[in-house]
Amino acid sequence: MRTIKDIAKLAGVSRTTVSRVLNNSGYISEKSRKKVMDVIEETGYVPSQHAKSLRTKQTKIIGVILPKISTDTSSRTVDGMNEVFGEKGYQILLTSTNLDKEKEIEHLRLLQNRQVDGIILLATNTDEDLVEEIRKSKVPVVVIGQEVAGDSEIPSVIFDDYGASASLMETLIDNGYRKIGYIGVESSDRAVGVLRKQAYIDAMEKHNLEIGETWIQTGDFSIDSGYEAARRIFEGSRNVDAVFAATDRMGIGAFKYLRKERLSIPEDVAVVGIGSSETSRFIDPAMTTVEYEFEEAGRTGAEILLDILNGEANVPVKKLLDFKLVSRDSL
Repeated sequence: MRTIKDIAKLAGVSRTTVSRVLNNSGYISEKSRKKVMDVIEETGYVPSQHAKSLRTKQTKIIGVILPKISTDTSSRTVDGMNEVFGEKGYQILLTSTNLDKEKEIEHLRLLQNRQVDGIILLATNTDEDLVEEIRKSKVPVVVIGQEVAGDSEIPSVIFDDYGASASLMETLIDNGYRKIGYIGVESSDRAVGVLRKQAYIDAMEKHNLEIGETWIQTGDFSIDSGYEAARRIFEGSRNVDAVFAATDRMGIGAFKYLRKERLSIPEDVAVVGIGSSETSRFIDPAMTTVEYEFEEAGRTGAEILLDILNGEANVPVKKLLDFKLVSRDSL
């Protein structure tokens, strides 16, 4: 394997000159640059990334912490990151917490020990322990999906979860639905567990609509949990005429339960969700949902992190992304 010393000898220049050409730093005459580049082309020399990282103190690797690798949300967000990082010569190292919030802290520490240049965290919570761990991080961290409340220094890319849920509720009510059940998640997840639920409650109160005792149920993002939540809603009240699921996957679970009970969608019960997943388009009837630009979230998070790494001024601390209501046949 060729080394910088070999390239310098063949080109008749110093190792410092070769290093400057490779790193595009310092002054080199055009004549010397051409000599080095000609030898590199002739020999097919590829510089060692490890050796380069020792010189520049950069690994060109970004750690990305996902709640689940297999979800449509995660894959689309990572696709957006790859567009930006790939153009700048960065690679992504993925880890998954499997929705275990304790592992978010564990993986933050793990990635720092792997000497990544920065970290993007698709967070499921922003409790005090996690925020403190981000503050202590030796590398910059950008959070996607959760606003870091009470901290003005941790950059975040968030969706308008309250606005999206309010828009869905107004759509349901405008279409004549009044007895609306809700399937959410635990309140440790502020975006999905708190803001979306609050928009549901506020809309019901705004229109003077009663919320039945069993109409608010909690799942864990999975289809099975949506099924069980729907079962609890309808076992407590058979006259519910619509189900608002905080995620498409839990909405699909509600679909399964309603079909088992031989209830037609939307003739007997309407179902709406959030996420605009691939499955929500292809189930029958297709589900009305809210579409988030997950690829844009990934691109935005990557751009913010690169700006921080490059020492740019005026990096945004919070970036709020818009949503789009996708009306289909489930209401």
